[in-house]
Amino acid sequence: MAKRSKKPADLNRLAAAIVDHATSEEAPEPESQHSEAGRAGGLKGGKVRAERMTQEERSAAARRAAKTRWDNA
Repeated sequence: MAKRSKKPADLNRLAAAIVDHATSEEAPEPESQHSEAGRAGGLKGGKVRAERMTQEERSAAARRAAKTRWDNA
């Protein structure tokens, strides 16, 4: 048996459901510890990586990034 769509067939009911969903004041689900840790690491990762690289490594990384940008343009 085919699954039925959960959205109403009537456009007015669909619009009301969209507005209700957009304006609901339910709290979003909390993130897991793994996703929070990954986000925290991702936010500081670039700065820490740049601090640990030598001037030559930073220059080479910037050169590769520029080449990639211009190759895709």
